[in-house]
Amino acid sequence: MTILALEFSSPQRSVAVFGPGGILGEVTETGVGATRALGMIEDALRQAGLEREQVHCLVLGLGPGSYTGVRAAIALAQGWQLASGVRLLGLGSAEAIAAQAQADGVEGRVSVVIDAQREEFYAAGFQIDKECRHETTPLRIVSKHDVAALEESGEILVGPEVTRWFPAGKLISPRAAILGRLAQGRTDFVAGEKLEPVYLRETTFVKAPPSRLIL
Repeated sequence: MTILALEFSSPQRSVAVFGPGGILGEVTETGVGATRALGMIEDALRQAGLEREQVHCLVLGLGPGSYTGVRAAIALAQGWQLASGVRLLGLGSAEAIAAQAQADGVEGRVSVVIDAQREEFYAAGFQIDKECRHETTPLRIVSKHDVAALEESGEILVGPEVTRWFPAGKLISPRAAILGRLAQGRTDFVAGEKLEPVYLRETTFVKAPPSRLIL
């Protein structure tokens, strides 16, 4: 099965193509907008020597992270499925960061830390060694003080921008190549309309008052 992976949830955006023998093409860029997404996909497919019609599964990172980037990836995936019936799979970007940390040789008690704005952070805990990786604390929103306490307790902080606030942390971004590896062997595909960004805050809105007839 040919897999196309999209990871747009962090400032380092990436696209990767996987085949039965492993990775066939990968493009990584920093600071690019959503309009570059299709160009990155074409570049990765060109490296792989494939056409869009040869993609069987599209896997994307659902965040948390850049809401604009994640929404762009979801919209692209939804349109692709409508046009071709491609299989879709969404994975959390915190899981991808933890998997990338393991691939980079990070071991021990690890906290994935992602900027949540408003002086808050998304954080998830993992126990990682060479052979296994498992979540110890589910993703939640915490304060900067809470993250500092995790660091003081001996946890290794990792994330795409973590050193902005915690200089001793390790800069690790979710990568499309890791998403592709995580997707191999998965069968829990979803319909495009079921893809939703990972966003832990409750959505609030103010209902507009009914219109009035002005004479």
